[in-house]
Amino acid sequence: MKTIEWRDNVLTVEGVSCVTLAEDYGTPLFVYSRRAIETAWREFDTALTGHDHLVCYSVKANSNLAVLQTLVKLGSGFDIVSGGEFKRVLAAGGSPDRIVFSGVGKTAQEITTCLKAGIRCFNVESISELERLAILAEELGVVAPVSLRINPDVDAQTHPYISTGLKENKFGIGMQDAMATYRRAADLSSIDVQGIDCHIGSQLTRIEPYADALTHLLTLVDKLRDEGIVISHIDVGGGQGIQYDQETPLDIAAWASCVRDAVGARKMEIIAEPGRYIAGPAGVLLTRVEYLKSNDSRHFAVVDAAMNDVIRPALYGAWQAIEPVIKNPQRAVRVYDVVGPICESADFLGKQRSLGIAENDLLAVMSTGAYCAVMSSNYNTRPRSAEVMVDGETSQLVRAREQVDALFADEYLLP
Repeated sequence: MKTIEWRDNVLTVEGVSCVTLAEDYGTPLFVYSRRAIETAWREFDTALTGHDHLVCYSVKANSNLAVLQTLVKLGSGFDIVSGGEFKRVLAAGGSPDRIVFSGVGKTAQEITTCLKAGIRCFNVESISELERLAILAEELGVVAPVSLRINPDVDAQTHPYISTGLKENKFGIGMQDAMATYRRAADLSSIDVQGIDCHIGSQLTRIEPYADALTHLLTLVDKLRDEGIVISHIDVGGGQGIQYDQETPLDIAAWASCVRDAVGARKMEIIAEPGRYIAGPAGVLLTRVEYLKSNDSRHFAVVDAAMNDVIRPALYGAWQAIEPVIKNPQRAVRVYDVVGPICESADFLGKQRSLGIAENDLLAVMSTGAYCAVMSSNYNTRPRSAEVMVDGETSQLVRAREQVDALFADEYLLP
């Protein structure tokens, strides 16, 4: 069942008109469908049924407390990359023993906080991190649960900025160093070696890169077992792709079958870390057309949203679908660059889009539930947009729009 669709030529999120949402909460406005989030998470959980598993939502995709709370209620685990995300999950009702901590730059304070709380596992990304973790755990008198994130040098065939599994990327421990690092971890009394981890990139729409990575990881698992180092879980990461333009979203059932078949009879729990797939299609950004203008043959729709709301197009040329909230077939169609008010030529939400629009119309930037609000900024002293969750016929404000005065309340004039 579609949760974001047009009804009588008006875009709706579940049972609520986007026109009504814009009138009630203003624009720019991020709107999320609770049902879409729940459905996508259950797709992973169902696909892995029959094998011991844990679906850990990747918090960096969208860390709004209401989104996290929705997933807590489903029984989700969580993949975090900072101490701040750890606190967010706890604030949303999540349990430390269902959290895995990824990321290349964990600080001593972050590690200590998570050790004291009893986190499920640290996904260790370097020998230096392993040594620091061992020292901190020993000082606290605890044993740190560890999975090593391995960089298998697999080409995910995605944008270079969201590719993480090649040897030139900063992430993970290279295959050439993996055995030695596991041996060192096994020798440390304050370290409990539990898993092996891999994340090769984001917005993947083909299964083959996952299969290649699994081959590398499981070969390593078997070598470790021969040395008496038993791996109890395999974390296959996330990165499952969605549709922004003409992409075919990754088939989650086929992906899960690939993972289960690769693991085979090995007694290993499967951990997955989807983020974009769960949150991305569940969101839309509503924005209002302020001005229509032309520079010779180039036409511009200047809207009240900007690159500080959705950085993806400016950051790495990402494509977001843009549609009128009200489809009016009587309107003449023109090709517009949809741009924001920020003083940067990179401030665009989409270029060369065929739209039948007028000033004051509402536009919807589609699939903005992931890596949009969470990456927003206050550039040009712009308040970050409000966020709303729709649940059936009702809507709830889940993040208030920032006020300009609050943006510099913590700054001080010189005497």
